[in-house]
Amino acid sequence: MSDFIENQVQSLLAGQALEPDDTHNVHVLADDTAGAKSGQLTSYIPVCLKTVTYIVAAVVINDQGEMLMIQEAKASCNGKWYLPAGRVEKNEDLLSAVKREVLEETGLVLAPTTLILVECANGTWFRFVFTGDIVGGTLKTPDQANEESLQACWVRNINDLPLRSNDIIYLLERGKSYVLNKTVSQHPHLMPVIKPHSKLLLRLTVTSKKRATNRLHVLLSDTEQYELPICEINPNRSLLSTLHSFMTEIFGNDVAQHKPHGLLSVEFSSGQGGDGLCLTLLVSFKLPLEDVPIIGKYIWHELSENVAGTLEARLPRNMTVPLKVVR
Repeated sequence: MSDFIENQVQSLLAGQALEPDDTHNVHVLADDTAGAKSGQLTSYIPVCLKTVTYIVAAVVINDQGEMLMIQEAKASCNGKWYLPAGRVEKNEDLLSAVKREVLEETGLVLAPTTLILVECANGTWFRFVFTGDIVGGTLKTPDQANEESLQACWVRNINDLPLRSNDIIYLLERGKSYVLNKTVSQHPHLMPVIKPHSKLLLRLTVTSKKRATNRLHVLLSDTEQYELPICEINPNRSLLSTLHSFMTEIFGNDVAQHKPHGLLSVEFSSGQGGDGLCLTLLVSFKLPLEDVPIIGKYIWHELSENVAGTLEARLPRNMTVPLKVVR
């Protein structure tokens, strides 16, 4: 069991999908089932472009510190400026989607290098923000305007432009922090991996140190096959609400102070076996595990020093991909 868990944690720290499949024991939150009418939650199926919306966006910064922007062609925002972005199409993976959107809207070929941010609103809208390098193509000029965009430009100061929406300001600041700020440590490159999921899932990597030994432990489901806790994301609630309910069911209403850090992995179906996804969120307790009582069917597992050290290195600020809940 110990080797299996160690391998699971190491896979997550490398941004990989967990194998074998660990989603046969998905937890459905009690307050979800109690409030659901006729199995409203458990009958929810994410269907791309119908019951769930996936967006990709690219924050690309060149050697001069300029940001790649596009001028919108849509009637609702004609002439306004925005990041290269758009909806993921049915059966499309996230990398193909962001490369397609950048090419269509800017004329440039993007080689994505990492996710820098994942946003979610309610439980059915997700935006995956990438950065990367331009490896080809020609910047779209006004005489190449089409229904995708009017033109693309490298821009130093976005305050000079009328924006379609201010929601991209945070994305641009996040991109500049990751790409240009060389003085602070940043999370390793993280790319989404393709893995079939028929539901929207939240997997937790919950850590705490044992006071008696000062050794790092990770929380496991106490089931036939020990695995990291995983639950279904309620499509009708904020993801933070889902997280709070899950932590409360594990640790009780008086759950000790804990910190959600960010994402260790993103598994995306790309239409294979459904249109679902699984986000793995790193969470830590400040208190030692002796002071964090468990009321659900879960146990603490002590990690080896090697794996514990690698996991602890991801706890400081900026060492995981931020998960931002849009209200």
